[in-house]
Amino acid sequence: MNELAMPALVPMPVLLPLFGAALTLAFRRSARLQRTTSVTVLSLVVVVAAVLVHQTDANGPQVLWLGGWDAPLGIALVADRLSSLMLLVSSVVTLIVLVFAIGQGSADDNDDGQQTPLSIFHPTYLVLTAGVANSFLAGDLFNLFVGFEILLFASFVLITLGGTATRIHASTTYVVVSLLSSALFLVAIAGVYAATGTVNMAQLAIRLGDISPGVSLVLQLSLLTAFAVKAAVFPMSAWLPDSYPTAPAPVSAVFAGLLTKVGVYAIIRVQTLLFPDSPLQGLLMWAALLTMVVGILGAVSQSGLKRILSFTLVSHIGYMIFGIALATPHGMAGAIFYVVHHITIQAALFLITGLVERLAGTTSLHRLGGLALASPALAILFFVAAMNLSGIPPLSGFLAKIGLVQAGIEVGTPLAWVLVTAGIVTSLLTLYALTKVWSQAFWRSLVEARATSDLLEPGSGDTTAAEVEVSAVENANLAAVSIGRTGRAAMIALDADPATGERLETNARSLPRTMMAATAAMTAVGLVITFAAGPLFSYTQRAAADLIGRQPYITSVLPVEVRR
Repeated sequence: MNELAMPALVPMPVLLPLFGAALTLAFRRSARLQRTTSVTVLSLVVVVAAVLVHQTDANGPQVLWLGGWDAPLGIALVADRLSSLMLLVSSVVTLIVLVFAIGQGSADDNDDGQQTPLSIFHPTYLVLTAGVANSFLAGDLFNLFVGFEILLFASFVLITLGGTATRIHASTTYVVVSLLSSALFLVAIAGVYAATGTVNMAQLAIRLGDISPGVSLVLQLSLLTAFAVKAAVFPMSAWLPDSYPTAPAPVSAVFAGLLTKVGVYAIIRVQTLLFPDSPLQGLLMWAALLTMVVGILGAVSQSGLKRILSFTLVSHIGYMIFGIALATPHGMAGAIFYVVHHITIQAALFLITGLVERLAGTTSLHRLGGLALASPALAILFFVAAMNLSGIPPLSGFLAKIGLVQAGIEVGTPLAWVLVTAGIVTSLLTLYALTKVWSQAFWRSLVEARATSDLLEPGSGDTTAAEVEVSAVENANLAAVSIGRTGRAAMIALDADPATGERLETNARSLPRTMMAATAAMTAVGLVITFAAGPLFSYTQRAAADLIGRQPYITSVLPVEVRR
């Protein structure tokens, strides 16, 4: 494949999923064809993204103007080092999560004895993937808005799959917040166009310097506020812990891994390309500090696994904003590395949570216990992913945090030192929160769990009405957990009911191999990042240099005659 043909690959991460969505919709009566089409399409997107990563690193940004319009009037899709890396990581995550969802769907069909009527999942999931890719590749603010709306439209459908009252209520909050942030983004775009006469980001990088500082500051605040809502930056983060825990496991995994990172990506792009000498770096540092601290304090106080992970998700967004706010090449490189690390690990932890819920029927720590005995493989996956997120050496989470800490120390301002300290404390509290999950859900026995939970708290956020109604007899008389040699199911045995003398037994749900394999693959990606940390960090440093320098992006997008 020659160099001249490479720009033709730029729109493929958007077009392939859209084409696949149309095919899967046509194949709605055949689950097998839908699965085959979706996996094939996302596999091709992974290959294309990998080629773009190599090409942009070797030859600079790749630009394609759509519709035959000349620059800067047309719609530009731009793949540079940052957007190509984000495409590669996001496509790998969406592919693995899709495999998990296929395994879950097949297992549920077998359990129910009939086909689950969710044929809309595959086309919607592929549309979401196209929206994410379009957001990363957008070369102008309006096309970025279109990418956001594509992925939000698809996410509205995915988050309500199943249609339970709790899920609909939580999704309402998500929809309202998303629509408000989109409206604010659209108003900001209108303001940018009124002030500069363009929405092309390369051209804006030139023209924004010619407008008054006051107008520029208002435009920057408007854009950052819209993106901060989407990225769940404090104080615009309260919606996330109430929305993500109610979604199905594959949906919550891809949401946690990707959707907030699209907002972070937009902040990186705007801060470096449009407002390089921003007076708001101090404000961003305070936002990073509060996001880290408030998020992790929320995680420590929770008793439901899904809500703990949702709050840690919010907290660790603060690390990324920390790196962006430093506005140095090392800070930006650390932020990009952290984004890559966090996408994979957070998605892995939500997939593991889905398996925990399938095995035990709950994710409330009040009722969980004995999971290490019930599924040693699941326990190992959780332990590795939890230690990675907590930043235990030598895993990628530790390397990402070290990069940010070093960047903060280099800046050396009092606020930077406060953020360095907050980052270390947040890491320790993350370790505490996830160690609490390990000790209660995996390490302690189920007998001990039930003995110390006389009455289940109904407000944990991860508890169903059926769990609230569990009998005191079951809580008091649970005796042991015995595991079948096949490892396919756990047998939960209860002592005799003192009133009837009857011995009670129940089988926990099995863990399908496809779901376990997908979860293991996602966890392994985090380990791959650890082993490839050297080359990856070098890549992120080159990407950060391009972002801080701005010229590679601007000169690749705009001809000489329009750089004015």
